[in-house]
Amino acid sequence: MKLFSKKDKPKKKKSVLREYVESFAIALILALMIKTSVVEAYKIPSGSMEDTLLIGDFLLANKFIYGSKLPIPFTNIHLPALREPKAGDIVIFKYPLDQKVNYIKRCVAVAGDTILIKDKVLYVNSRVSPNLPESKFTDKTVAPRGMGNRDNFGPYVVPQGNIFMMGDNRDNSYDSRFWGPLDRRLVLGQAMIIHYSWEPDLNAPEVRRDDLLSIPKNIAYNIIHFPQRVRWNRIGHIIK
Repeated sequence: MKLFSKKDKPKKKKSVLREYVESFAIALILALMIKTSVVEAYKIPSGSMEDTLLIGDFLLANKFIYGSKLPIPFTNIHLPALREPKAGDIVIFKYPLDQKVNYIKRCVAVAGDTILIKDKVLYVNSRVSPNLPESKFTDKTVAPRGMGNRDNFGPYVVPQGNIFMMGDNRDNSYDSRFWGPLDRRLVLGQAMIIHYSWEPDLNAPEVRRDDLLSIPKNIAYNIIHFPQRVRWNRIGHIIK
């Protein structure tokens, strides 16, 4: 008969439940690490970045390029920035006046730059900043200087530790022209790619708390109209 020493004693097999719990815990930790420090998904709720980004676009943001402001979960480690935001970047950030809300705009100037908007034309350091092909103006009228900051603004020097943000839909964007420069510490990441796009439909049944049948009606409507509502040509689009 073979005898076992304490060192040779066979190990008990883990229970199936324990293996599932451990696997789930590892997956959860990895997911938190990725969401906090690497990539996160966002949805576009407004038209301030049209036609670069449309209402209903779902995008992924690169969170490590500017460095992580939050530590990696269960550690005190912060990922260092690969580079700072620069003019032209589409940036996701915490709205300065309500940091529970995330905004997305284009960085048009960085610390030390001088901003001037004259009759809708943007100048950065006395040079015209060209409008991108997918940016737009929807109002042909030009508000005179002194009648708001939309069409005429500055000159204004962006303070240190800040960047200046504007929407590509210039006439319909609430941005740094109105609430001031963005503190660099509120930057979350850079918009990277559209992974899904869902066109709004005003005819879709509204989900209401006082009508339980509104939920299956809404689901059925979206299933039926799924092929028409998905913007197939935008899936996989690299955001620039």
